[in-house]
Amino acid sequence: MRVTQDTSASGEALRRQVERAWAGLVPRADAIADDITLTLLEREREWYDTAGPQIQADLRQSTREHVRLGLRAMAGMATADDAQELWRETGRRRARQGVPLELVLNAYTMGTRVLWEALVHRQREPGSELDEYVVLVAGRRIWSNLDVQNSVMSAAYRKESALLQRRDLQLQGRLLDGLVEGRGSDPAFAAEVQEVLGVAADEPLACVVAAFDGDRDSPLRNPDDRLEEAGLTSYWQVRGDLHFGLVRLGSHPVRDVVALLAQCSSGRVGVAASTGLAGFCTAFQLACHTVETIPRGRTEVSDVEDRLPRVLLTASPAVTALLVRRTLGPVLAQPNHQAEVLVETLRALLAHHGSPTHAAQDLFCHRNTVMYRMRQLQSLTGRRLDDPEDRLLLQLGLMALDR
Repeated sequence: MRVTQDTSASGEALRRQVERAWAGLVPRADAIADDITLTLLEREREWYDTAGPQIQADLRQSTREHVRLGLRAMAGMATADDAQELWRETGRRRARQGVPLELVLNAYTMGTRVLWEALVHRQREPGSELDEYVVLVAGRRIWSNLDVQNSVMSAAYRKESALLQRRDLQLQGRLLDGLVEGRGSDPAFAAEVQEVLGVAADEPLACVVAAFDGDRDSPLRNPDDRLEEAGLTSYWQVRGDLHFGLVRLGSHPVRDVVALLAQCSSGRVGVAASTGLAGFCTAFQLACHTVETIPRGRTEVSDVEDRLPRVLLTASPAVTALLVRRTLGPVLAQPNHQAEVLVETLRALLAHHGSPTHAAQDLFCHRNTVMYRMRQLQSLTGRRLDDPEDRLLLQLGLMALDR
C-alpha cells in the first residue's frame, strides 16, 4: 500500500511540475503566437497573399487564442473542454474561409513544435530550475495532444465543408431551375448567376438534357468530369425525370459537347446551344424536344440542329397528328399488312428521291412491283413523288408517323 501511495504522490508531484513548466510560458504566449503566424505566412505565402489581409489578420488572432488557451490548459489554468471547443470553432471557420485542410493541419503541427522548442529553450536558460525529465514528459504530452487536436478540428472542418457543399448545391440547383423557367432575362437574377456560377449574361452556353426513362440512374455518367477534362465547365441539376446541365462553351462548338458526352452516355440525350442566359430557357425546351425525337431504348446524343424537322414535329403535337392524317391517312386505312408494305415502299422511294429502280434493290423485289406500289401510293395520297413539295410533306408524314 505504501508503494502505491508513494507512486501516486510522485505522479501528482510530476504533474504539478509539468504544469509549472508550461505556466512559465504563459506571459510569452502572444510573442510565441506571432512567431508562429509569421512563419506560416512565409511558408504559405502564395496562398495567404491570394486570400487577402482579412484572412491573414484572422490567422494572427486565432493563433494567439490557441497559444494562450493551450498554454493555460497545459498549466492547469483552463479545462480541456475549452480547448476542444476552440479547435472545433477553428475547423468550422477555416472551412467557411476556404482554407485547405492541409494548411490548417500543418499550422497545428508547427504550433506544437514551436511551443515544445520554447519550453526546451526556457529549460536551457541560465538560472532555470526546470528538470530535463519534466521537460521530456511535458513534450510527450503536448505531442500526444496533437493527435486529439487534429482529430477534433478535422471532424469539425469536414462537417462544415459538407454542410457548405450541400448549401452550394441547393443554391446552384435553384439558379439552374430559374434559368429553365425563363428568369435568365431578369438582370438581377442574371447578376446572381454570374456571382455564384461565374457565368456571364451573354456568354455562349449549351443546355444538355438526358432522360431517365424510368431508371433511377441518369444515362450520363459523371458528365462534369468528362467535360472538365476538355476544359469545359458545367453545372447539373435533376428536374423531374430529366437530368439537365448548363455547359460554358467558351470557344468550343456544340459538336465538341456532343462528342464528349457520347463517351459517357447510356441513353437519350439532347443538346441545344444558347446565346447567353436569356436564351437558356429556349435551349432547354429544344434539348427536351430533341430527346423526344430519339426512340426509347436507344443510346444517342444529338444536337437539335441535326434533328430539326423531327424537333419541329415534336414541338407541335397537333400539327403532327394533322400531318399524318393529311399525308398517310388513306394508306394507314388499308388492311394492316398492305399498309405496312406501302409505308415501307414509300420510305425506300423517298430515300432514293423517287427512283423505283434503287428502291427495288433495297426492298429485294422487282422494279415493276415497286412501280405498282408507287402508283397505289400516289392514288391513295393524292401526291406525286416527282413533286418537291409533295415529297417533303410525305417525308414529314413518315417522321410524324414515327412519333
